[in-house]
Amino acid sequence: MVTGSRRRWAGLVFISVAVALIIVDSTIVNVAIPAIVDDLGITSSEVQWVQEAYTLVFASLLLVFGSLADRVGRRRMLLVGVVIFTLASVGAALATTGGFLIGARLVQGVGGAMMLPTTLSLLNATFRGRERAIAFAVWGSTIGGMAAVGPLLGGWLTTEFSWHWAFLINVPLGIAIVVGVVLTVDESRGDADSIDGVGALLSIVSVGAIVFGLIEGRTYGWLWTDKALTIGDWTWPWELSPVAVAFLVGALGIAAFIAWGLHRRRAGKPTVIAFGLFRISSFRNGNIAAMVVSLGEFGLILALPLWLQFVLGFEAVQTGLILLALAIGSFAASGLAGALSGRVAPVWIVRAGIVAEIVGVAAVGFLIAPDASWAPLIPALFVYGFGVGLATAQLTGVVLADVPPAEGGQASGTQSTARQLGAALGIAILGTILFSTTASVLSATLDDRGVPAEERDQLVSSVVDSAGGAIAGLEQSPQTEQFAQDAKAAFSDGTKYASFAAAGFLTVGLLATLSLGAGARPQEDPADEVEAAEPA
Repeated sequence: MVTGSRRRWAGLVFISVAVALIIVDSTIVNVAIPAIVDDLGITSSEVQWVQEAYTLVFASLLLVFGSLADRVGRRRMLLVGVVIFTLASVGAALATTGGFLIGARLVQGVGGAMMLPTTLSLLNATFRGRERAIAFAVWGSTIGGMAAVGPLLGGWLTTEFSWHWAFLINVPLGIAIVVGVVLTVDESRGDADSIDGVGALLSIVSVGAIVFGLIEGRTYGWLWTDKALTIGDWTWPWELSPVAVAFLVGALGIAAFIAWGLHRRRAGKPTVIAFGLFRISSFRNGNIAAMVVSLGEFGLILALPLWLQFVLGFEAVQTGLILLALAIGSFAASGLAGALSGRVAPVWIVRAGIVAEIVGVAAVGFLIAPDASWAPLIPALFVYGFGVGLATAQLTGVVLADVPPAEGGQASGTQSTARQLGAALGIAILGTILFSTTASVLSATLDDRGVPAEERDQLVSSVVDSAGGAIAGLEQSPQTEQFAQDAKAAFSDGTKYASFAAAGFLTVGLLATLSLGAGARPQEDPADEVEAAEPA
């Protein structure tokens, strides 16, 4: 018979697989996009939405489902999310048009938003003290490692089979998660039995508008319209950018959300966010630090695959193999984090992890060049991944350390949303640095070569708009081969500066951890002693 302790750890395995399913899917699609374009003939706008529809819905619904899970049951919410995600994956694999694929990705975002905060709240309710720190270490290392495994898996499936398998791989994983969670994870829920519908709607509108603005600012313009937003036959009619309007809607929505939530709290009614949690310094300060750290953590994953493929000429599978060093480092960190649990204050493990990330990202930045070798990148990526594995899980532990288990879903949703907003902001800023630097450097180089302005602008646009994909075409023609070398140098500079900017954000995140007080101590829990005394 399986003991309670063994059952908990078996449950951790299946909860971690659920997290892996979410993270892998968010990265695996990027590698499959070229094959999808060839097969479905989708437009560049549709390509953008295939990648971003999932992120937009996912981030918008995290708070709502984190709160809802406390009321209807966290295990139930996780299982429903896995089923929705799996069925949507089948729909994406069977898509024959861009619109159908985008719709399937939207539904995947709904399922993913049900799953991520629920996995955290289940761990928070299931484990205590030193065991909780180990569980969070495994959870965080899974996120960091799977972010790197996704491109490798996507490249292999797309190359050896077809892009359809980038989605169909979710089906056996989804079935395994459902069976495993039913057998090994106990149900848990909070005390409240009603839902704050108005607060839920305000949170969806606010977060959705902000994430839309962060994602689309570079495309449509941050203040004034650079490119008209078109939906079907309707076109954005104003000079003021839709991104600026989205930020305004988001800001007003957040103000209304806070005012409404405080009103509900004074009336003794449940809210989407338990505002009382922000009185807990570890929760408040930890969320601030988590958001800032997320600004820098995913910048490398954005820029490096593009540079490896379009500048150094690696195939998707080879790129994934190089990035595997990041995954190995992240998984290795979970072992060290577990060994240090209860001996070293979690906040010091967080700081050590962020320092490792800074060193790894900065090292990658110094190594980037048009003629760089892949070999020196491996140790730098390993160090970076090792830092992600340490920092991600332990920071989560610090944020949730003093949160009552009954409010774990709300707390987990809040923390996940803070990370997602930070990641979206980081991608927006680092993407702008990457492509703006590439455009500026390439334009200046072509001017020095005496290239006419019209031809120069056309060349720059082709490289930037294709995210570097046009470089190969330039290289194949003797007439444009020299421009391809210029483009490689410019894209390398853009990637280098994006890496340094990511290191800068991580440095700010390191400084933000100085505000962490409560929750910075090694976590011991009397419940552990009680459990240890209970018979198996």
